[in-house]
Amino acid sequence: MDELKGKVAVVTGAGQGIGRAEAKALARAGAHVIVNDVGRASGRPAAEEAVEEIRGAGGSAEANGDDISTWDGAERLIGQAVGVRGKLDLLVCNAGIIRDRTIVNISEAEWDAVMAVHLKGHAGPLHFAAAHWKSLYQKSGEQVDATVVTTSSEAGLYGNFGQVNYSAAKAGIVALTQVAARELARYGVRANSICPRARTGMTEGVVEGMEPVEGAADEWDPESVAALTTFLGSRHSRGITGQVFVVHGPTVSRMREWTPADEITGDSSLRLEDLISRRELLGSAEDTMIVDFAEASAKSGRVART
Repeated sequence: MDELKGKVAVVTGAGQGIGRAEAKALARAGAHVIVNDVGRASGRPAAEEAVEEIRGAGGSAEANGDDISTWDGAERLIGQAVGVRGKLDLLVCNAGIIRDRTIVNISEAEWDAVMAVHLKGHAGPLHFAAAHWKSLYQKSGEQVDATVVTTSSEAGLYGNFGQVNYSAAKAGIVALTQVAARELARYGVRANSICPRARTGMTEGVVEGMEPVEGAADEWDPESVAALTTFLGSRHSRGITGQVFVVHGPTVSRMREWTPADEITGDSSLRLEDLISRRELLGSAEDTMIVDFAEASAKSGRVART
């Protein structure tokens, strides 16, 4: 399929794991992919290794080793992409690290490192990509038809014990994406966030039961994530923006935004007595926000079998 033929895409953290699967899928769909990664694999830059694999399969790609947790690195990355054909069509922010700690034990360095790679590593490339799209729009007066795909996590939706920095950063990415969807719509840019479950170097050894089971759907296949990313970057996703999707194996769930569950109101300013008298509406053990990932997935709404 050539759904992305002639398009230029950037994927951060694409030297391995989900990012690599996404870069390969985008290239298979016809895009020229800028593979960004600062890591090394087999003693050489992981981005270069991924590019070789893409080219070996007949795709078009080039490597980038800039640190997207810095403003300068993000600017160089977007500049390299724009330099290919004078435009950027798809920005996929995927780069991430983990430094798992509870709030009691976390250090400042562990907090800052995760925020830098995840949250700032999304904001920087998005900032410079947005400036590029705004410039194109102002010059031509026509919308650019570009896409942003960010990478959050169910940890950012529900919070995960022992991942206070990671969960906070991933929640921030959802908010960042929704703001981008609102602000960039005028230029013809759509922005969506995905929360993937996949078998990668980051999750292996941390999550149990990830190995494929013969005869059953592979719930942890990174290719499922790559398929959703490719769809969101294609013309078929026009009109879809500001959404959050959980994707794993054969399933993708569109998540709903925060809405009021219960409400206390009255005829005058809220008073302490009002809250005390209606305390049951403000939560109980049954209404706790501590939700298990699997439980949350099981509560999803409409299901379309494929």
